[in-house]
Parts: sequence; structure tokens; C-alpha cells
Amino acid sequence: MGKKVLVIGTLDTKKDEFLYVKDILESNNQTVLLMNTGIYDTSIPGDITSSEVAEAGGVSLQELRDKNDRGTAVATMTKGAASIVSTLLEENEISGIFGMGGTAGTTVAATAMRNAPVGLPKILVSTVASGNTRPYVGDKDITMMYSVVDIAGINGLSAEILKNAANALSGMVQGAEKGPKVESKPMIAATMFGVTTPCVTKTRELLEDQGYDVLVFHATGTGGDAMESLIQDGFIEGVVDITTTEFADRLVGGIFSAGDDRLESAGKIGIPQVVSVGALDMVNFGPPETVPEQFKDRLFYQHNPTTTLMRTTVEENKQLGKLIAEKLNKAESKTVVILPKGGVSLLDKEGQAFEGNEQREVLYASIKENLNENIPYIEVEEDINDPSVSELIVKELLQFM
Repeated sequence: MGKKVLVIGTLDTKKDEFLYVKDILESNNQTVLLMNTGIYDTSIPGDITSSEVAEAGGVSLQELRDKNDRGTAVATMTKGAASIVSTLLEENEISGIFGMGGTAGTTVAATAMRNAPVGLPKILVSTVASGNTRPYVGDKDITMMYSVVDIAGINGLSAEILKNAANALSGMVQGAEKGPKVESKPMIAATMFGVTTPCVTKTRELLEDQGYDVLVFHATGTGGDAMESLIQDGFIEGVVDITTTEFADRLVGGIFSAGDDRLESAGKIGIPQVVSVGALDMVNFGPPETVPEQFKDRLFYQHNPTTTLMRTTVEENKQLGKLIAEKLNKAESKTVVILPKGGVSLLDKEGQAFEGNEQREVLYASIKENLNENIPYIEVEEDINDPSVSELIVKELLQFM
């Protein structure tokens, strides 16, 4: 028998809803593997029972029942489901994953889905899909669908939503081998913001002319995290980390902070990287009313109605230089740093809103002071978006490749 679609859910509380989805998947010629993450008795135990999931999470099902603590149960079943998914993937058993629920069901299914590689179809119907989905999606291609109503029974509305979700997953699975073939080329990762787009676009075009595919990541926290994850998974052969702005948000408290692995993965696994300081002139917030009161006297630029940019200070740039240098000092691969003296973004150049010669001088001095002597840096007179900077970035990366 071929691969199966894995359906993850609490059969003790949402049996009818999951059986409804199972029926639709099977009507689309999918073989379904039903995993039960509920801890109480049900007439449908599932193909992977709650006892098996609990054991994979390190606690017996009876212990969970005896303790009768929801938090412990969710944590255990989350761990167990993720472990089982990893095993199924290693054994090449599954072609897609389906989950649904409220916050608990969403947490269990999403954690399991994040163990699956990019490209494997994943759909999660959730009551929290219209809010902040970053804690669930993380850096994986999980498709979240808002349930509109709670996952509580099959009615005229919920039936339509669940049917659409099940049919969507079926289509993803059935279409996995369809479509035109795309030539496989070595992949280079790049980071970009709107204010570094000219630099990244020119860099991408030059690298594509040399036979590389360039994956561009929007440096919004999740973008940087996604890049680091793909580097760790072995998809990437070189990095042009042009836009390191996520460190400014992490330091100051903006909305686009990245995780602990940012700027470490390439050096750790040994692939070459060219790093620059794109958009370190700014910290990102939402609409103006969301900017914390403590920053009311700072310099701002309204990028669009939902994005407010705040200029980084001299002291913040000093700290950013030290932070970036310390990250790069861990690298065990070829690394070079490009420092454009004319500006780090479209807003940080002569006559623009965030022009800041003093901030840049302090940033570069801090990087040079803290950078390991084995890591070279190159200072250029132009701003980061000058075509000559792109040409330099490509030249430095290609000599490492």
C-alpha cells in the first residue's frame, strides 16, 4: 500500500468532525491514517491510538488520566505526536498531514507539522487562524484555514469549511507529481527588505546569470528564521545575508525579531556567506498607535499605514555591531562582511529621512572592534543599493563557492 494522509485529532471530543474529514479524503482516493491525541475513551480509537501517542510523549495514558491536568496532557500529546510524525517521515509513510482544533488541537497538530519538511502538504483548520499564526506556522509551509465557527459538531457551515479543507489537502497530495519540471540548480539564500530591494535584485540577477537559484527571504523575523531552517536542512549552498535588520528589532523590541539561530547556521554547517548591514538603520512597529510610549521622542518614518519605522540611535548601533560580530565569530566557514559607508538602506543616504553618518561610523567601528581577525571586512564608499556593491557581494561569494 502507498503513502497515507495522516489526520491528527482528539477523537474523544471531536470524533464526528474528524470522521467527516476522513470520509471526504477517502472519497478522493486517499488512504487515511488516523492519529488519536485525545486522552479519554472513545468508540473510535484511531489507527495510532492515544496510548501510543502518550507513550511516545514519555508518559503512560493512564498516568495522564489519573493526573487529570489539561496542560500536562496537551504537552505530552504534543510531544508524542511530533515524535511519531518524525518516525513516519523517516519511514516514508505519509503524503500529507491534516489537523484541526482550538488552541490545544492547533498546538498539537502544528508542532507535529513543523517536523515535516517544506513541500509536504499540510492543512490546519483552526479557530485561531485569523490571529497571530507565527507560533504555530513557525518557518514551515503550513496552510492554516480559519474555522469561522468553533470545531464543535457538523452543521451547514462547518461542513462546508471542513469539506473545502479536506478537498484542498487531497488536491495538494494528488498534484504532488504534476506540473512542469523545474531545473534543479544550486541554491543561494538572500535576505531582503523593501529598502534593500535594489541591492538584492541586482545580486540575484548576477547570481542567476552564473547558474544559481536565489531564494530571497523577507527579513521580517519569520523570513530570517525560515532561511536559517533551510540552511540547517541542507537546501542552501551559499548565503548573501544582505539585510540583517532583524537584529535591530531584537535589540530594541520591534515586531520583526528573529530567533536565536539567526546568523549562525551557515557558519555552523560550513557554507560560505557574505554578510552586510542592510536596514540596520530601522526598528519596525505596526501602525503609529502601536509604537511604545517610551519611544515617543524618537525619529520615525511612516513606511505604509501598517508599518512605522524608527531610526536606530548611535548607542543601539554600537550594540548591534558587537552583536553581529559575536554571531559571525562562531562561523566555521568562509565569511566576509561588506560595510557600505554611503548608507545601509534607501532611507539612510544623503538627503533621506534616516541619513545617519554618525550611526554608521559607530556601527562599523563596533563591528571591526569585535570581529575575529580571521574574518575579513570590506569597506566601500557607496551606499548599499549602488550596483557596485551587488557586484562586490557576488564576486566575494563566488570566490568562496
